[in-house]
Amino acid sequence: MQKIFDGHNDVLLRLWENSQSGADPLKEFIEGTTEGHIDLPRAQKGGLAGGICAIYVPNEHSLELAPPDLKGHYSTPLNKPLNYSTSLIIAMEIAAIALRLERAGAWRLCRTASQLDDAMDSDVFAAVLHLEGCEPISKNLDELEVLYAAGLRSLGPVWSRNNIFGHGVPFAYPAHPDTGPGLTDAGRELIKACDNMGIMIDLAHITEQGFWDVAKLTSNPLVVSHSNSHSLTPVARNLTDKQMDAVKESNGVVGLNFATTMLRADGQENKDTPLSDMIRHIDYMVEHMGIDCVALGSDYDGALIPQDITDAAGSQALVGALRQAGYNHEDINKICRANWQRVLRDVWRNA
Repeated sequence: MQKIFDGHNDVLLRLWENSQSGADPLKEFIEGTTEGHIDLPRAQKGGLAGGICAIYVPNEHSLELAPPDLKGHYSTPLNKPLNYSTSLIIAMEIAAIALRLERAGAWRLCRTASQLDDAMDSDVFAAVLHLEGCEPISKNLDELEVLYAAGLRSLGPVWSRNNIFGHGVPFAYPAHPDTGPGLTDAGRELIKACDNMGIMIDLAHITEQGFWDVAKLTSNPLVVSHSNSHSLTPVARNLTDKQMDAVKESNGVVGLNFATTMLRADGQENKDTPLSDMIRHIDYMVEHMGIDCVALGSDYDGALIPQDITDAAGSQALVGALRQAGYNHEDINKICRANWQRVLRDVWRNA
């Protein structure tokens, strides 16, 4: 079975949301559930050996895509900025779940590249703690220091909403990612601090201008954890060819997003999306960036994904589709795990 390291998932959000109704997040993850996409039994069944697990503070009201018009077009307004204090409280509650899972032996929070390699090689779920949207961090970045000490090794300055660090892209089809300003002055200081600390910067939800702002500031590989090709599916969250050229030049990585809205030519939420749409995007990204810059970023527990995969237990279905498409063992290993391992090692700058 091909081991997979996934560049983005929202399992911690699901566990936290269920805990608000009295569920036990440790029991749900360790013993398994029929909800969502990831738990330990399904991860083991599908060869999901680890992933970048997001601390994400949800919007005050649940986000739903705007209804499409007669042409299938839609444009979902950005959610309002979040309150800092509330965001910090929720982020701490979610981080606590991640730490309790580690203490219970359910997974290992990997803080170095060697820990990541060792966990996957020893069949322990290798979790990397990520902050998706920096609303829990203030301008003085004190919270970043604390989160780093807790194990944070990756962050996205923004989700698809604006905050004190930058601007996010909306969920819209058809739409270009150049939807507004990029980093703020505080955002530029955040990027510098992350570079100094060895925290990976994820550009998955930022505007195109923000993408270029980060590209000018960082000396690290450019990383987009869960996005696809804008040329094939013109949603605002996908990447232009020019952005992919920059990722290639930096020896970075783009993780294929399994969300059907970002795979289908019509940009719609529809679980009846064939695996061939996933291969189509991988083929395109490999052609433009090379095999060393393409990986997986499923968005498990955060999006509607193709029914041929269903959840983490079905992850090998994509591996099979890659084999049928002509990718050899070495190529598949790079897409499924090795490219993430390389980039994280480059950014973390430790053994």
